Amino acid sequence: MGRLFGTDGVRGVANADLTAELALGLSVAAAHVLAEAGTFAGHRPTAVVGRDPRASGEFLEAAVVAGLASAGVDVLRVGVLPTPAVAYLTGALGADLGVMLSASHNAMPDNGIKFFARGGHKLADELEDRIEQVYDQHRTGEPWERPTGSGVGRVTDYDEGFDKYVAHLIAVLPNRLDGLKVVLDEAHGAASRVSPEAFARAGAEVVTIGAEPDGLNINDGCGSTHLEMLKAAVVEHGADLGIAHDGDADRCLAVDAQGNEIDGDQILAVLALAMREAGTLRGDTVVATVMSNLGFKLAMEREGVELVQTAVGDRYVLEAMKAHGFGLGGEQSGHVIVLDHATTGDGTLTGLMLAARVAATGRTLADLAGVMERLPQVLVNVPDVDKSRVQTSAELSHAVTEAERELGSTGRVLLRPSGTEPLVRVMVEAADIEQARCVAGRLADVVKSALG
Repeated sequence: MGRLFGTDGVRGVANADLTAELALGLSVAAAHVLAEAGTFAGHRPTAVVGRDPRASGEFLEAAVVAGLASAGVDVLRVGVLPTPAVAYLTGALGADLGVMLSASHNAMPDNGIKFFARGGHKLADELEDRIEQVYDQHRTGEPWERPTGSGVGRVTDYDEGFDKYVAHLIAVLPNRLDGLKVVLDEAHGAASRVSPEAFARAGAEVVTIGAEPDGLNINDGCGSTHLEMLKAAVVEHGADLGIAHDGDADRCLAVDAQGNEIDGDQILAVLALAMREAGTLRGDTVVATVMSNLGFKLAMEREGVELVQTAVGDRYVLEAMKAHGFGLGGEQSGHVIVLDHATTGDGTLTGLMLAARVAATGRTLADLAGVMERLPQVLVNVPDVDKSRVQTSAELSHAVTEAERELGSTGRVLLRPSGTEPLVRVMVEAADIEQARCVAGRLADVVKSALG
């Protein structure tokens, strides 16, 4: 069997790839791995379990809760809440583990299981591997260690989780949002109640779209992957800005008053300067991936903010932040991590902090985001090539060197083997879109000839 865990938990088509049996078995395995420390310390282990509104989340939640309780873990069921809320509550309530059922921005038929360790932290690879190992052992015949009588876990609906999380969001805001009009697109997802409540409590006038989840409409033509509705609504209502989340609200994109998209790089730039001004930007450094726009890097250099770049994926951003003690990082896609207040990307928190900066400065979002200029970026996927030779091909290395010389300091080339497919991604940035397309096309041809 291949590795179950991907870059963000276990994910697949619900009731086909991700079955009730798999959810139950993984939960028991996670209980054995993540709750062992609590058991050995002499206290009864506890888990926080939440989900997004997908219809499949109902039966998968039942399977997860059954698995945990059967392994002797008490369960606090928090219902429909964002992924970062489950992470926060896992830490705030001193739980031994957290479980979130969501496939994030994926379409409704998909679902996923994400585990959090004590403190609400994402699992390291070795912990995921250990859970898979325990799951495989018992799946192939080794019996579970099953408590009986008073040893089985108890299940409680923890309705206070909603207010506790919203109160946390409000408490960490640097200032209120009075006088701002904000349109929120909740993607018919996990933040459909949380985000409007938090923005309203913070003082904003709130217009909400995409906040009527029925279990089937999550991410359907709305949210951070489909900004058209939000752009139109911001202009129609004369709002100061718009905020879009994905299905589990761990990411945030924005729209300015004119209906222009503000991506994760621009949000990071605005927050980096705000935090530096407040003296809370640790090491005057921000962490981003190699896919961040070159315009972001140039802007940070100009503003005197150090930039640390990682491999693509918010988990790698988080690892670098923890390893070096930095407090702000994120991705172009809108995963923004403010480590002083969250253990993972938090779309609602990000949106609140962005709006707070607009309110505090009296400047428009367009003006604030103008600190960086997004350079044209062209991405070409080259399929059916030997991606393992990207770093060793002399022909390809020479072509990249020539392209970089042509682009100069205002351009960039990045070749990236796909992690899941036999293809190479060619990304080129340049001050001129036609130049970027031309260089990307030439490099794609070299990739085909050199690696095909």
